[in-house]
Amino acid sequence: MRFKCYHAFLFVLLLAMLSSCVSRKKIVYFQDIEKLSQNSDVVKPSIAFKPNDLLSITVSASDLESVRPFNVIIESRPVVGGSSVFANNTQQPGYLVDSAGDIHFPVLGTIHVEGLTPKELNEYLISELSTYIKDPIVNIRILNFTVSVLGEVTRPGTYTVSGEKISVLEALGLANDLTIYGKRDNVLVIREENGKKSYTYLDLRNSDILDSEYYYLQQNDVVYVEPNQAQRQSSSFNRNSTVYISIASLMLSVLVLLFR
Repeated sequence: MRFKCYHAFLFVLLLAMLSSCVSRKKIVYFQDIEKLSQNSDVVKPSIAFKPNDLLSITVSASDLESVRPFNVIIESRPVVGGSSVFANNTQQPGYLVDSAGDIHFPVLGTIHVEGLTPKELNEYLISELSTYIKDPIVNIRILNFTVSVLGEVTRPGTYTVSGEKISVLEALGLANDLTIYGKRDNVLVIREENGKKSYTYLDLRNSDILDSEYYYLQQNDVVYVEPNQAQRQSSSFNRNSTVYISIASLMLSVLVLLFR
């Protein structure tokens, strides 16, 4: 009896050890970190405007009156309540890039922006506005720049990007990183350009992803983290099986001590 309990204990303990061991090669990012110095001259691509982008374009200058025609402002009327008068609320609407890739700008009329970067559009507007305004300053932002992070991440969802650039690592950071069940070597990035969808798989363990054109995300990109084998298997059995095995091994060890 003691002999059987002892071997059963060893068998269960071995199963627990095997189920809890995870190879470093499967979970550690940038395992070839020493190669990063070779990528220091990688040029960061700039985003380009697409149909359905919502742009915020603000024109300013030292002469405020001269820029007024180029800043479309929606003003709400003052609300009078009792003895109180509430101040006007102002809101600057965005410029929607239509299906033809155009926006309709005050005074200047229709401007084709599809394919232009924020810098290129900024330079164009400054050139055109200089006819009407002395030393104009133009500020451009994409109001609906979003990326979606799905799959085996801690907090999947769609996130709004405040700047002009976001890397796949920053997007994963917004989602609080991959879970332990996410595959680091097979992260899918889906992109739509000119009405056509493209995709690639990125290996987060390899610093070569810094050279990928998908490393910096674009508007409406989707990042999907595939579940690893352990997670796929968990759909057919309880994920807490390793905990149960540990409890069982503890109970067997107690039995061995009792019947020794």
